[in-house]
Amino acid sequence: MIRFDILSVFPGMFASPLAESLIGKARDKGLVDIRLHDIRDYATDRHRMTDDAPYGGGGGMVMKVEPIDRALETILPDRSEGLVILMTPQGEPFTQRRAEELACHPRLVLLCGHYEGVDERVREHLVDRELSIGDYVLTGGELAAMVVVDAVSRLIPGVLGNDASAAEDSFSTGILEYPHYTRPAAYRGWPVPEVLLSGNHAEIEAWRRTEALKRTLARRPDLLEKKGD
Repeated sequence: MIRFDILSVFPGMFASPLAESLIGKARDKGLVDIRLHDIRDYATDRHRMTDDAPYGGGGGMVMKVEPIDRALETILPDRSEGLVILMTPQGEPFTQRRAEELACHPRLVLLCGHYEGVDERVREHLVDRELSIGDYVLTGGELAAMVVVDAVSRLIPGVLGNDASAAEDSFSTGILEYPHYTRPAAYRGWPVPEVLLSGNHAEIEAWRRTEALKRTLARRPDLLEKKGD
């Protein structure tokens, strides 16, 4: 089992995505434990302020260090028991390889940045890693945290109907996945490739490998360049 603790000023955003589909089923089975924490609960003023104007001026607001620190002290008093990750566009790229790495940790704490970002002291003293899901800016780290939870959770044994599926995914093998087909064998004159109906497993595997390489070359040649390094 893996446990996620998600720190956010908008925890309500997670209600539906984390209750549906495979993630919802994994939670019901006890394979994934996801706990939401409202950072506002750790503010001490009567307005529950978690952000303030930046020193030096400028637009936007900055998330304060104190509520985040208090939240982490409460949720993870022994820092050796979990990995604290800040979701931010400035972080290292989140890839399938990093998802596989994170799936080996029993506990992940995901901190969702918001507004103009977090006080730099959060980065310097409170988090272990920073992750970005792409070179673009979202309104907050909540959607990025959902992506990490989904990508990591599906790698936990028992979450997928067939655990071998994850090993064959795009990027898990270093290239894109081969095309998939299912019934009917022909539809509107669009047939399924004959090799997939042949029952010859060696030929099917060879076809899938060839198609995966062709698709990668056409869509993501950079992945083949990396494999050659």
